[in-house]
Amino acid sequence: QVTLVESGGGSVQAGGSLRLSCAASGGTFCKAWFRQVPGKEREGVASIYPGGGTFYAASVKGRFTISQDNARRTYLQMDSLKPEDTAMYYCAASTGFVPGNEVLKKESFPYWGQGTQVTVSS
Repeated sequence: QVTLVESGGGSVQAGGSLRLSCAASGGTFCKAWFRQVPGKEREGVASIYPGGGTFYAASVKGRFTISQDNARRTYLQMDSLKPEDTAMYYCAASTGFVPGNEVLKKESFPYWGQGTQVTVSS
């Protein structure tokens, strides 16, 4: 059984930065961050393999950085934030291999955190 707990959300002005953290209990393989706004589909933001390989959505590439440590924590460093980054952010994990062309698809991840709100004001 895998449990994920996010932290680090909040409110920031455009151009600012936030760092999200996800603590995992239980063994996991691929980790990812997704976000969702009301009325829209949950979208993949960034994913990371155990070996450190990373994947990013085009909308955040160059501004967001996903990383992990040996203590089963995954981070999402968000810089140069824009109002359109406002959303509920979710940590997700798999226990099995996820192909590279599916690492930003919500269907690839059976385990989810409760979410943390990020609000960016203009």
